[in-house]
Amino acid sequence: MRIEKLTPAFKDYLWGGIKLREIYGKPCDYEKVAESWELSTHSAGQCKIVGGECDGMNLADYIEKNGKAILGTNCERFENFPVLIKFIDAKDPLSIQVHPSDEFALEVEKEYGKTEMWYVMDCDEGASLYFGVNREITKEEFIERINNNTILEVLNKVDVKKGDCFFIEAGTIHAIGAGILICEIQQNSNTTYRVYDYDRRGADGKPRELHVEKAAMVSKFTPSDTEDKQQAAVAIDGGTKKLLATCKYFTTEKYECETKVDIMADEKSFVSITVLDGEGKVIGCENEIEFKSADSVFVPASAGKVTVEGKCSFIVTTV
Repeated sequence: MRIEKLTPAFKDYLWGGIKLREIYGKPCDYEKVAESWELSTHSAGQCKIVGGECDGMNLADYIEKNGKAILGTNCERFENFPVLIKFIDAKDPLSIQVHPSDEFALEVEKEYGKTEMWYVMDCDEGASLYFGVNREITKEEFIERINNNTILEVLNKVDVKKGDCFFIEAGTIHAIGAGILICEIQQNSNTTYRVYDYDRRGADGKPRELHVEKAAMVSKFTPSDTEDKQQAAVAIDGGTKKLLATCKYFTTEKYECETKVDIMADEKSFVSITVLDGEGKVIGCENEIEFKSADSVFVPASAGKVTVEGKCSFIVTTV
C-alpha cells in the first residue's frame, strides 16, 4: 500500500504560542497555534491525507475506506483508533490537570482515558513542568488546596531540558510549563479534568471551568515515578535508535538518521513517523514522500520495508 503524508488539525488555546507556524511552517492563521494534531481520528480534530487519490480525506474515512487491517492485528483489541499524536507549543503554562483511566472515562465520558508520553523538542532556559504530587496527600487536602489556591505547593516540579522524555499515566496530576515545545503521544482521547488555572479568563471573560469533583475521583495522591525511562541509543545501519516508552497503547522509538535507515511495517501495527527536525524523504514500495521538520507520515500495517533518507531525527510510533 501507499504511504501517506498527513496534515494536522489545529487548536488555538489561550496558552499557545506561534512557534508551530513561525518556525515549523504549519499552515494555520490562528493568532495562537497551541497544538497541531498530527495523527488523529478524534472528532474534536482530525488530520487529513495529503496527495494521492485520498487527498483531503479525513484519516478516519481513510481507515474506513481501506479497512481496519491497515492498522494491524495489535489494534484489533481497540474499538477505536488507539493513538493521538500532537505537537504542543506552551508559550504560557497549561492548567494543572488530570486524565481519567479507561474504566472511569468509558463509563462517565463515553471515550477512553488518557495515558500519554511527552518528548521535549525544545524549551526555554529554566523551563519546568509539574508531574504528580511531591508527597502523599489526601483527597480532602487536594480539594482544600484547590479552593485556597495552594495546590502548587504539593505538586512535584521538574526542571526540563531538550530531549527529556516523560511518561504520564492516567490519574497523574500534571501540567506542561511555559516555554516548552513538546511532541505528545497519547491515547485517542480528549478528556481532561482541569484542577487549577491561575485564575485565567477564557474568551468570554469568565474564569475557565474547573472539574474538581471528577479530578478528585480519578487522581493519584501518592508521588509518581518520574524517572526518564528512555533507553540508551543503539547503532543501526545509517544512524541510531532508542526506545522512549512502551505500554499497552503505544510504543515509541526515536531515530537519528545520518544517511538512511530502514523501518519495517509488519502485519502487527501501522507505523507513524513524526519528524522532529531535519528533512529528507520516506520511500515505500509504491511511492515516496518528501518531508521537513514537524511533518508526519502514516505507514499502513503490512506495507513492508520503508526507508527514511536524509539527515534528520524522528519518532516512530507503533501499537
